[in-house]
Amino acid sequence: MSIIIYHNPRCSKSRETLALLKKKKITPQIIEYLTAPPSAQEIKEILHKLHLKAEHLVRKKESLYKEKFAYRAYSDKEWMEIL
Repeated sequence: MSIIIYHNPRCSKSRETLALLKKKKITPQIIEYLTAPPSAQEIKEILHKLHLKAEHLVRKKESLYKEKFAYRAYSDKEWMEIL
């Protein structure tokens, strides 16, 4: 089974996940989503596999979220477009 990780090198959780995989001798395919963002279709497939809504992928502690998206309601389709 191949493993894909959508990685942000600035994110401590993402770095911890990579370290855990390395410790278990698992070599994932790494996609740095800030430089190679997934398409809307890829996001839709990921959400389906994880049984999540698009809003659950949003990094709500980031200043961009706080400046542009906080305190507004978006549909799942709108969040997928934003992502």
